[in-house]
Parts: sequence; structure tokens; C-alpha cells
Amino acid sequence: MGGALLADLPNEIIHQILFYVPPPAIPALQRVSRRFNDLAQPLLWRYHCRTLFRYWSPEHRITQKFSDNIAKVDWKKIFTERHNVDRTITYVLDSILSSQLGRIEKFQRIVDFGYDAKDTLLRHLSAGEDAEDVLARRYYSDAVLGYLHRTIAIKEWAKLKDRQDVSLERALAAYDMFVLHDREGDFNDVSASLDNLAEQIRIAHPDIHQQTARQKAITIVDYLRQNNLTGITSESHYHDLQNNFIGIALQHEEHPSLPLISVAIYCSVARRLALDARPCGFPFHVLAIIKPANGLSLDGRPLGVSSGAESMYMDPFRSNQEAPIEDLRSLLVALGVPASCHAMYMDATPTGEIVLRTGRNISTSVLTAQRTAIERNHGGNDHLTTTSTFLELESAAYSSLWASLLLGIPPDGDGPVAATLRRRRDLPSIVYHFETHFPTDVSLIENYIVPLFQNHGEYAQLRDTVRVVRAGDIMPKHVKKRTEEISQHVRYRIGQVFQHKRYNYQAVIIGWDVECGADEPWMAQMRVHELSKGRHQSFYHVLVEDKSVRYVAEENIGIVTPEVPYSLMALAGRHFKWWDKVKRCFVSNIRDEYPDD
Repeated sequence: MGGALLADLPNEIIHQILFYVPPPAIPALQRVSRRFNDLAQPLLWRYHCRTLFRYWSPEHRITQKFSDNIAKVDWKKIFTERHNVDRTITYVLDSILSSQLGRIEKFQRIVDFGYDAKDTLLRHLSAGEDAEDVLARRYYSDAVLGYLHRTIAIKEWAKLKDRQDVSLERALAAYDMFVLHDREGDFNDVSASLDNLAEQIRIAHPDIHQQTARQKAITIVDYLRQNNLTGITSESHYHDLQNNFIGIALQHEEHPSLPLISVAIYCSVARRLALDARPCGFPFHVLAIIKPANGLSLDGRPLGVSSGAESMYMDPFRSNQEAPIEDLRSLLVALGVPASCHAMYMDATPTGEIVLRTGRNISTSVLTAQRTAIERNHGGNDHLTTTSTFLELESAAYSSLWASLLLGIPPDGDGPVAATLRRRRDLPSIVYHFETHFPTDVSLIENYIVPLFQNHGEYAQLRDTVRVVRAGDIMPKHVKKRTEEISQHVRYRIGQVFQHKRYNYQAVIIGWDVECGADEPWMAQMRVHELSKGRHQSFYHVLVEDKSVRYVAEENIGIVTPEVPYSLMALAGRHFKWWDKVKRCFVSNIRDEYPDD
């Protein structure tokens, strides 16, 4: 009995088969026959758009298009455009890996594609161990992705600064974007998680929309606390960095959150359930203030014309019960708050101030984590606990500085002088982070930070800083070749791992000088003259496991050959292609500067 021909199969079966055809082969398949050409349009292209690309820039309105009549959308055109974006980003990323020059412009070229770039960057970020440039590819994919996330986050805070409407959840999720990397928890994930929580409460309490404001407030807090969606576990440390991020709180299985984040989750869910709940910045704590619909009491009774509006307070971090107003007032008195200021502390707090308060909490957590991480083997936790990597700590600190500079405008009456003083306080720190850890953020600094200091003394200095960073990015590297004479003096090579003989930290060599090239003040401060060979020995630029770059004399270097230097692997991609397990050293990706190493 002869087998059935493909052409004899019904369209429904052929459609299922075509879904397995890779997109590049579809045009050739369409040329087989008119029937195959028709079948490949447009269901197949929509299928590939849906399955191959998860992240889309907002201007596509992709969710709406997926729900529209399929004939209304040119899915082949959309797929082709995304496919071309993917190819362009891959080309530019390869260029970033192949040369140290012009990386700022190349980063920007990728980020200009917006969220359309994310799928491609994530694919390269998960490059296999067999890739010849695996460390560099992962490092720079993550670096570009971080720049993309920060760009989107800062735009949200800029809207808030300009008094545009920004939801509480998006204003706080902007912090998550600074530390997101390849994890879940971006703006869309946060909104989807909150939508899901609200839907779960509707299912668990079908009558919730018939409840009074007071009943609804209790129902919501009961559900969140019963499902461990607010607060922190007894095993957690209060100041763990992870507790400050709404995205991590919603995604992490333990849902850890400080009071402010617990209240933000509560308020965001409540508003989805038609309950007016907002954060209230009480001294040393954050509560939720709930107000009923206009003209009604909290218990659903009509209010008289002369009756004042009612409010109630909830503390989802600590309790399922309503916080009595008289207890709160008594606490304010005990804290020495004048009666004339009670209303200010018991009213809803603007979103901008909640963002700033979160930033201050993050700063406290970063300082705590830095002290602890120095004493521990860091790098083992994905969610920013006290053993967080230094990479994440720097990103978190950077986020709080951005929020402070953009949103740290004092209340009306405090005056522009106070605003300038606060910004001047934070400026050196953000410039340090920019120059040291995030130099590709130059456009963000130009567009958002520099204008804040126009007509102030710092303006010219900031513009010079930006100019120097841009110039350094396009300036050809000074090539250092190893002549026979130099090799006699410079004993070690780029990529070798060592342990400092005096301070015991582990690091990798990323550059060298035949003799100490530092200036006299530095040599005096570092007591170079006290070294046995003084300044007349090779000195090495090294990348330390805490992310710092240091300058080390050859006599202090003790080469080690670990099977894998785990503490350096996340950082090494900035300078190296991969780890050679046979030679037990990193393979250089900076041969345009050190061609013989």
C-alpha cells in the first residue's frame, strides 16, 4: 500500500506541519505551490511572531494585534522587521566584542531599538559554554541589556519629575529594572502579577464588589497575608537588599518585602478591586490609607452633606486588622510631632516621595550588604541578599542616586536653593558610578543629569566629563607589544589569575607596565619606595573579584591556577573571551591593546 502524499493531507494537518518549518525556509516552501503559499499566510507568520519573540516595544501594540482579526495585520511584515532587528543587533554586538573602540555608540544603536532588542540580547546572554567568546558575549549582552533597562526606568522617573501620571507600581518597578539582568520582574511582569493577584481574590471572594470599603480592605489584607505576599520571613534580615524591590517581592517564592513594598503591593491590588488605597508615609513606617467612594462611609452608609470624608488605615506588613486612628495620633504625640503636622503624616503620600523613600531604604541596604559581602564569599545569591554580587550592589546604589537627583525636589516652600544643595550632594557619587561602572550611560547623563545643573557651576564640569568619556571611547588604544627585552622585565601575562601576597584577594591581570607608571603622589601614598624593588619593577593593572581595578607590583603577585576562578567569572567577560581549563588562564579579548598576550 502506497503512502499518502503531503498534498493529499487536509489543510488543518498541513498547518500543524508547517509550524515546524523554520522561518528562513518558509519563502522557499511558498514557491512549491499556490496552496502552500496561501497556507503560509498569515497564520504561520503570526505563530512565529508569538513564539519566537516575547518582548515587544510598546509602539507595536502587539497585545491588541494578537487579539485582532488576523486579516487586519500584515504578520509577515512584522516578522520580517523583527528578524532584521535581530540580525542588526547581532552584528552590532559582534562588533562590540571585536573591538574596544566606539562601544558607547554601538550600545546606543542597540538600545534605540527599544524592547525589541531584549529577545536577541537574552539569546546571546545564554550563549553556550562551547562559544569561543562565551564570557565576553554574556558580559556585553548583559551590559547592553542593563543599559536598555535603565533607559526605560529613567524615562518613567522623568515623567514623574515632569508631573505626568505614573502609577505607583511602575514608579517602584523602575528600581527593579536597574538590577533585573535576565530575571523576571520588569514593568510588564509586575503588572501581570498584580493583575493575577486581584483575579485570585475575585475568585476566592466572588462577592468582593458588593462589600463595603472597610470589608474589602480587610478581605484584601487577609488574602495577601495568608498567602505570604507581604512582610518578610523570620529567617530574613530586615535590611536585605531584595526586600526593597516590588518585582522581586512578587516573583520570589517567599515574597520578601519591607513595609513600604508591602503597602505598595496592597494598594496596587486594592485599586484593581475598585478600592481607593494609597501609601501613607507615617514616621518610621508606611501604612495604607483607605477612603470610601464619594458620598459613602467606610461601612457603605450615605454621608450627610455636613459629614466629613472618612479614612481608615491598614498595616499589611504587620497585621490583618485596621490600625486605630487614635493609636496613630497617640504615636505621633509620643514622637514629638506637633499637632499642626499630624494631618501631613496621616494623609496619602505622593508617588514621588514614596520613590525617594524607597531609594533611601536601598541606600541603607547597600551599605549593610557591602559591609557583609566583604566578609563573605559573595556572588552566590540571585536575589540581592547580603551576599549579593558587587555588580548588583553597584546597580542598586546607582538606582537610588538617579531617583534622588531626578525626584529629590523639596516640597513647595523649601525653595530651589535646597533642591540644588541636595542634588549637589549626590552629584559626585553618580558621576563616580557613571565613570567607573556605567560609562555607556553617557546619553542618559547628557539628557537627564546635565540639564539639572544648567546655570550652576557644575554644568561646565559635567559637560567636560561627558566629553572626556566620549573621547576616551573612540581613542585608539596604545599598543603594547612584547619585545624580547620587555619580556625579560614583564614576567606575567594578560589573563593570568593570582592571589595578592599581602592582602590575599584574588584578581586577574588585565594590563601591564614595564615600570610603575603612576604619578609621584600616588607612589608616595602607596609607599612604593618601601617595596623591595621599589618602582623599578613591572606593575600590573588587575581586575579584583570585588570589581575594583587596582595597580599591583610584580613582587606582590602570586600566580594561582584554579580549576575555575568562580569569583571572577561574572566580571571577566569585560576583558576576556573564555576560560582555558587546560592552561588555567583567561583568553584575552583585548589584543588590540596587548597583541602578544
